Amino acid sequence: MKKLIIFDLDGTLLDTIADLGTACNHALEAKGYHKHPLAAYPYMVGNGIRKLMERAQPDASAEEIDELLTIFREYYDEHCTDLTRPYPGIQEMLQQLTDNHIALAVATNKYESAAKKIIDHFFPDIPFVAVLGQTDERPTKPDPSIDFAVLLSHPTPKAETMHVGDSAVDIETARRACIDSVGVTWGFRPITELRKAYADHIVCSPADIVKLAFKND
Repeated sequence: MKKLIIFDLDGTLLDTIADLGTACNHALEAKGYHKHPLAAYPYMVGNGIRKLMERAQPDASAEEIDELLTIFREYYDEHCTDLTRPYPGIQEMLQQLTDNHIALAVATNKYESAAKKIIDHFFPDIPFVAVLGQTDERPTKPDPSIDFAVLLSHPTPKAETMHVGDSAVDIETARRACIDSVGVTWGFRPITELRKAYADHIVCSPADIVKLAFKND
């Protein structure tokens, strides 16, 4: 049985793509660049907002990316919950895990202040032991530093911990941290990506995460 589950945020707990894409398009339009269809954004996100901006406007200079980031953050800070929604079954899964004394944490490449605001908005009654995001002091996933920070804040044997996410970034993060990886199929990336990344487990519903958590190794 697992004692700690570390969740990715975007594409795992919450469908955030509409708000992310809208904020990015707002920044692009403000600087006179072409916008992208929202359907293009699932393959741009996952490595932090600087990488998102670089992918959205690959010809921009470093200074222009900085300007885009400023505009993005100003908009996203105000609108990050407008169109975002939990995936079906997530709230029930988190509550069931909490009721069974399994600690929950979030480790995301979203900048940390936005991650905390979004978690507080959508899951106010879930007692996450840590909500960690991108900061200047810590490298982004797939560097495992963020998982190590979670384990430092809530010491748990690695054998009793698992990392859940929707992309190869999360699977690689878990591998580098030497904890079990779980790929979810309802997120932003296809199941083929999870298989190519050699996820330890692939699940098709939040209820499957509960079953994995309760499984005796």
